[in-house]
Amino acid sequence: MKTTAGLVLGILSSASALETGSQWPIRVPGQSPKLSLPSRPLQWGDVNVIATTDTHGWLLGHQKQSFPEPNYSGTWGDYAAFVTHMKELAEEKDVDLLLVDSGDLHDGTGLSDGFPPGGVDARDSNEFFRQIPYDVLAIGNHELYTYANTFDMHMNFARHFGGRYLSSNVNITVFDANNQSISIPVGSRFRKFTTRKGRSVTAFGVLFDFTTNDVNTTVQRVEDMVQEQWVGILLFFVFSSVITLPLEFKDAIVEEPDLFLLVGHMPLPGSGWSLVFDAIRKVHPTTPVLIFGGHLHVRDCLQLDGRSMSLASGRYMETLGWIGVDLDEGGSGDLAFSRRYLDANLVTYQYHTNRTVEEFSTEEGQNITNGLLELEERFGLTYQYGTAPQDYTMTRAPYPSNDSILTMTVEEAVPAVLAMNTSRTGIPFLLIISSGSQRFDIFKGPFTENDQWTVSPFINEYHFIPDVPFAVATKVLPALNRDGADQLWRGEEGKVSRQARIWRLECDVERGYRDWLEDMHRLYYARPAAADTDGVLTLGYVTSDTCPGAGDDVPHTPLPAYPIPEFIASRAPDVPATRPIVDLVFVDFIEAQVIRTLNAVQAAQVYSSADTRVYSAVRSNEVLKLYAQVAWN
Repeated sequence: MKTTAGLVLGILSSASALETGSQWPIRVPGQSPKLSLPSRPLQWGDVNVIATTDTHGWLLGHQKQSFPEPNYSGTWGDYAAFVTHMKELAEEKDVDLLLVDSGDLHDGTGLSDGFPPGGVDARDSNEFFRQIPYDVLAIGNHELYTYANTFDMHMNFARHFGGRYLSSNVNITVFDANNQSISIPVGSRFRKFTTRKGRSVTAFGVLFDFTTNDVNTTVQRVEDMVQEQWVGILLFFVFSSVITLPLEFKDAIVEEPDLFLLVGHMPLPGSGWSLVFDAIRKVHPTTPVLIFGGHLHVRDCLQLDGRSMSLASGRYMETLGWIGVDLDEGGSGDLAFSRRYLDANLVTYQYHTNRTVEEFSTEEGQNITNGLLELEERFGLTYQYGTAPQDYTMTRAPYPSNDSILTMTVEEAVPAVLAMNTSRTGIPFLLIISSGSQRFDIFKGPFTENDQWTVSPFINEYHFIPDVPFAVATKVLPALNRDGADQLWRGEEGKVSRQARIWRLECDVERGYRDWLEDMHRLYYARPAAADTDGVLTLGYVTSDTCPGAGDDVPHTPLPAYPIPEFIASRAPDVPATRPIVDLVFVDFIEAQVIRTLNAVQAAQVYSSADTRVYSAVRSNEVLKLYAQVAWN
């Protein structure tokens, strides 16, 4: 069954200009919910920055009708138009406006990941990313999982931005003109530039201490970066030449700019930012510093001192970050900062640019959106497998429950698909999977090829151990959850597979995001006035951070956040009393821990990997679309 999803996304409403109260999101057809207007205009300063991070391929916006998705329904073309108008406003106000991105362009939607065989992840989607006039961009860890992706970023993306794509502590190994291997920065070590208003800026792009990068890429520890000499090679793409320079981080910060701009793929607290900041402060105690982080997918703000501000701008093109600061040349007192978290939609964009619907669209923005829609069609992402009858969410519904995507996946979808695609038909089985196998929610409405990419992209086989006593098999799940997912990586780091370490890092990011949601929900309802406004607010992000004032651009009711177990299982099967045994089925990724646990909960038999077999030819990234074809048509 096919649908004209691309056409649907392109439908324009007849929404009028900025009205009081709420607006219709422009590309959600039919009886779509209204979006609230921002609560107040932006506070502009002498220098202003719009920040994105962890976009992960979400360049066509969030197009489902269930909240909070309409809050983030703007496309990359809409964002391009927003940037154009904001640049015009900056000139009218005679101030500086800079654009920064903190990395992780790969791995998230079909636009980045759903390329045909022989392609390179995110190469096509990055063509549209490149059309935004960023001043500084930083590399993310997802740019380093596969060498081909890193090489593409080095040769195409970094070359396009001509010194604006920064990898201060990240190198790639390539061959020079003499066919000798050399280790050089993926982008540039740093950037020094002058703003439109004549202010000098020194910028760095830093990655956290990442250790699961692919071969022929190198990540220098942040601690070492600020102390030791860099590999003294800079690549100048314009002349296609390599020049050796004896250069250190300390050399790059000797000259005092009007502003240090630190952009990097690191969480704000408890990471390497304090190391970079302290190194700068030892040389320049009062120079203004702006820091833009990422990686944990959260909205966050903190100040390391009164002349700096640090901001993280969420994930999946849901949030635009904003900082404005008034500078005081030669001053030493606290600076006047403003910060804001903007919901990425047309209502937000039109409000803050003071443009009507008719005035907002730009030719460049329309071309970007149309190009993305064409890419969506070319990748087959609009193919519809079925229609989800309701929302199934990760954290907004308790597990187990009828509204939980984990419940639906492990109790309905996977068992149904495996039962239809195995030679073990008729034999009772108990299925155990990791809750981390699901990455995003399913919303009521069409379930497409792109939804399969966003919801369940991880590729795992289903293995099984036959003839496990039923009473033993039922002990495995509680024991797994008691031990926790950290047991997946038990042992010396060098003995753990790289894939397992990658999975662990991704689980840590998701856990950090969920913990943040839980904290925001708890803090919101701890406020005395929270209950008074619940009835008039739409569902969305509610942010509490350590910076002064309110950061959210639009007030929302916070997203519920229920805890999730590390491992989940299917319903216990009916087992004949005369033969109480089952096939114990699990994804191959957790095989080692399942075997260890199985041996721990019983002593009658010692199990090993030699006892496992492949249960089905179906893999985990195919289950939901196969289920949708059967159950949701």
